[in-house]
Amino acid sequence: MSANNTSGIILIKQGAPLSPGLLIDTEGFLPAWNVVKNLDRGGLVRKIESACWHFFFLAGPIKSTVVGRDTPAALRRAVKRVLPRREGRNFNSLEITKIVSRRFLFIPFLSITAFSRHIQEGICLVPAKDFVLRMPVAPPSEKLAAQNFAPVSPSS
Repeated sequence: MSANNTSGIILIKQGAPLSPGLLIDTEGFLPAWNVVKNLDRGGLVRKIESACWHFFFLAGPIKSTVVGRDTPAALRRAVKRVLPRREGRNFNSLEITKIVSRRFLFIPFLSITAFSRHIQEGICLVPAKDFVLRMPVAPPSEKLAAQNFAPVSPSS
C-alpha cells in the first residue's frame, strides 16, 4: 500500500444472493466477508449489469482509523471497525474508497473511508412490501375524517 492510496476494494458478504450467471472471483478477507479479486469497481459493475442485476451505492461515508503500518493486518482491523457501524442496514457489500497511511509523533496510523453497497436483482433498493410496512398508520379517527364520510339520511 502506498502512503496515500485511493483504492476501490470491494467486499461481498458470504452467502449474499447473486445471479446464478454472475461468477465473481473472491477470496476470504474476514469471517463472513470476501474480497473481490481481479476486478475494479467499474469491471464489477459491468459484470453485475450484464447479468441484469443492480449494484447500489449508498451515500454516507463510514470512516475508521487504527494504529499500525499500512499492512493487510491493519487494513483488516480498520474494516472490522467499519462493519459494526453499517450492520443496522442489511446491505451485502462494502466498498473501501480511500486508504491513507500517516504518522503522528512517529506513530503510524491507517485511515480508511468506506461506503455501503448492495447487489440485488430488483431496481428498487427498498422492496415494496418493506416500504408499505414502514409507513406510519393514521389513528382511526383521522382515517374517517380523511375519507369525508357524510351520513346519508333516507329520503321519505
